[in-house]
Amino acid sequence: MTRTQVGIIGAGPAGLLLSYLLHAEGVDAVVLETRSRAYVEKRVRAGVCEHPTVELLREIGVGTRLDAEGLPHHGFSLRFDGQDHRIALTELTGKSITVYGQQEIVKDLIAAHEAKGYPIRFEVSDVELHDVDTDNPRITYRDSDGAAQTLACDVIAGCDGFHGVSRPTIPADKVKTYDREYPFAWLGVLAQTPPSHEELIYTHHERGFALHSMRSPEITRLYLQVPSDEKIENWSDDRIWSELDVRLTTNAHDFVLREGPILDKGITPMRSFVTEPMQYGRLFLAGDAAHIVPPTGAKGMNLAVADVRVLSRALVELLQHKRSELAESYSDTCLRRVWRAEHFSWYMTSMLHVDPSADDFTRRLQLSQLRYTASSRAAATSVAENYVGLPFAWTSNA
Repeated sequence: MTRTQVGIIGAGPAGLLLSYLLHAEGVDAVVLETRSRAYVEKRVRAGVCEHPTVELLREIGVGTRLDAEGLPHHGFSLRFDGQDHRIALTELTGKSITVYGQQEIVKDLIAAHEAKGYPIRFEVSDVELHDVDTDNPRITYRDSDGAAQTLACDVIAGCDGFHGVSRPTIPADKVKTYDREYPFAWLGVLAQTPPSHEELIYTHHERGFALHSMRSPEITRLYLQVPSDEKIENWSDDRIWSELDVRLTTNAHDFVLREGPILDKGITPMRSFVTEPMQYGRLFLAGDAAHIVPPTGAKGMNLAVADVRVLSRALVELLQHKRSELAESYSDTCLRRVWRAEHFSWYMTSMLHVDPSADDFTRRLQLSQLRYTASSRAAATSVAENYVGLPFAWTSNA
């Protein structure tokens, strides 16, 4: 048996950032990850970093490569009715977002752990949580050599995603879940070609939603709305490029889609999900272990960052200073931001996608909302304020 103060399940952005923040305050932590280091460093996920996320990474000293390679964006395009409308993020809010892949943040955090000797144990298996409703929780697992191990903790942080072991450890009668599945999915591709536009493009088209994004000056990320039961085998590279061209092109025909080799493609289901509360005894959930948002609002990774920023301060107070107030209010504090992000993500999703079950009345309402957002400074400011990221809160009253 080994011992640490905080056992962290999951080496995604949430787990790694929490570990780094805790170590910086003198709290010991160990990260356990079932995948290999190579896998988590290559796992393609989110790419939009909110302003508060960028500021935090800079503040803790892991923003050097982000500043060098990230792509600052001061607006994005909203396309509908065959026309392009720009949402001027910086003009409306004084803030911007940065396009920098989630896997790049993971690489930076792993490198920072390695440089300081903070422990991450990759390729563990058979992870189980025990006694989480006591002051002496523990984690059992098998290490990368297959040997049985026990990690005794003061606190366990479940940062292991929607399909992880942490959330199911909580008795079903101690939590309530809120869930919504959408009748469409995203077909996403990573293409080796320069972006076709200097900013992100969100498109509402009669054939379905499309998104033009990027990961670097040489790599483009693109998405198409497809049916929820669609098979990737039905989409050849030629069909993907053809459909993207149809949906992204404006009536002015001043947009040229740059094609290139497709490096990766897959289909992602769309859902909204929240667990309440986000804590049980000495087990605290963060990130996708506690909530899922449809990616339209670019909130998933940023919510994980916000969760662990609150959790790190709460655990420092609890373990270093024996004050439990912030730990006890952790769930309420985070859920205020979670539900704001859930609403914004639902709003963007419902405004931009074509619901196959919607009637003509609903579709006219969609167009009305899009036209209002593009023409009203107040409406555009609301979208921009949510998109760039709301300030971190430390208490449920903030």
